[in-house]
Amino acid sequence: MDKHGSFGKGSSEDVEAPLLRGGAKERPAASARVHALLTHRYPAVASGPVACAAVCALVDLGGHREARNMLGVLAWVFLWWVTGAVPLAVASMAPLFLFPLFGVSSAGAVAKAYMDDVISLVLGSFILALAIEHYQIHRRLALNITSLFCGDPVRPPLLLLGITGTTFFVSMWIHNTPCTVMMMPVAMGILQRFPRGGDAGAPGSQEEVQRFSKAVVLGVVYASAIGGMATLTGTGVNIILVGMWSSYFPEQEPITFSSWMSFGLPMALIIFLALWVTLCLMYCSKNTGKALSAYLDRSHLKRELGLLGPVAFAEKMVLAVFGGLIVLWMTRSLTDDIPGWGVLFHNNVGDGTVTIMMATLLFIIPSRKNDGEKLMDWNKCSKIQWDILLLLGAGFAIAEGFKSSGLTDILSDGLIFLKGAPTVVTVPVACIVSGIITEFTSDDSTTTLVLPLFAELAKSIDVNPALLMVSGAIGAQLSYLLPTGSPSNVVGYSAGHITIKDFVTTGLPLKVVAIAALTILLPSLGSQIFGIDSRS
Repeated sequence: MDKHGSFGKGSSEDVEAPLLRGGAKERPAASARVHALLTHRYPAVASGPVACAAVCALVDLGGHREARNMLGVLAWVFLWWVTGAVPLAVASMAPLFLFPLFGVSSAGAVAKAYMDDVISLVLGSFILALAIEHYQIHRRLALNITSLFCGDPVRPPLLLLGITGTTFFVSMWIHNTPCTVMMMPVAMGILQRFPRGGDAGAPGSQEEVQRFSKAVVLGVVYASAIGGMATLTGTGVNIILVGMWSSYFPEQEPITFSSWMSFGLPMALIIFLALWVTLCLMYCSKNTGKALSAYLDRSHLKRELGLLGPVAFAEKMVLAVFGGLIVLWMTRSLTDDIPGWGVLFHNNVGDGTVTIMMATLLFIIPSRKNDGEKLMDWNKCSKIQWDILLLLGAGFAIAEGFKSSGLTDILSDGLIFLKGAPTVVTVPVACIVSGIITEFTSDDSTTTLVLPLFAELAKSIDVNPALLMVSGAIGAQLSYLLPTGSPSNVVGYSAGHITIKDFVTTGLPLKVVAIAALTILLPSLGSQIFGIDSRS
């Protein structure tokens, strides 16, 4: 790869040069046509409509025309998601025209799915995340905590705890992918102190440094995924769960920020502890600290922190807004005996309401850097992940399509064998099904696919829907085994320190621990939070 990020000399020039130099004589016409088809990804583009047509022509669902059409539309959208035939945002908008054309739902009904309180929550969170990134608050936090845990001399387990713990905490409040993107440069800034190649002195020292580098990169990737599990705003999966829960079971108690955190945080802490222990056992030895001490010390981290300067007014205000939002999230709805502040507004406000309100303050409060400058302006919001917002909208639209077309009733019959099974069977089966699918497609796509099935299955086998839907949502977040499992995994893999084997050997124990922890916590702690009855 050259300095411009291209492999070889100008890949775009290589494609166009044969045409400019009379390439028709050099390349057979048939070969040129095949090359053009592959370059423009036309086979991937065609795969969606072809799959949809095949489903509509060949699949027989007992005369359920709407359900068959919904299955065909799902195949179209899913293939475009998986193959990347078109940008993610474009594929996510496909239900807006496919649903009305195939009679799944009306144009107005499907459009409503693309903006509700849940998506407002995510949009406001993205704006806050951009403010934190703009003022480098995440970097200051990382350097402070890492310096605290570094030790003198270096203690690798404590340093790993500092890096992964910081990532875990940041990911609780920011979407997994932005968190990984923000924290990976912090981790790489530490690893850049270590030599790569054959210039690290003794061979044993080089091996220790390489192993620790793997632990740091894997720690950031996994801690980001685990931290997002703890809160509603940490990952799109939890947001989709809340949206589908309110759609399928409006009569049930809604899942709020505080109620989910009461369950998600203990679950995440157990998996995080397993992550730290796994990294220490697999990648640290008694000689690691000695090998690292030659390249990393606390004074380096303090110098990096000093370059950031004192905490400015703008940073304090962003932290104040963020802290206030967390308090509002946690206190909107408390308990039946102690209602939260939401009762003052007749419970007409949601988590998205306060998120947008607090994000709006960032465009009002001055930054005190330049005259008339506010903490945020719309130009700084150019990096908002609209594709994620559209993906969430598509997920809600698909969930509603599953429900209205009757497809969930048909597909859930395949898991009817779970009827009467104890929770120690139902929970891990649902989690494993979701956990396998998520290794091959995105967490959000997996959630969109499995939660409608589990919702209808819960009705069919007469169990609390949270038993299956929460299990499915947690399983969708366990994409630990392959680089393609999530964008965060791709970010870590692209850092160059880890291999697919490292993902598998490190991620498999974490996946086992997560499933075991869910099997224990959901019937016990979940009975208090979601009203799940434990059955033996």
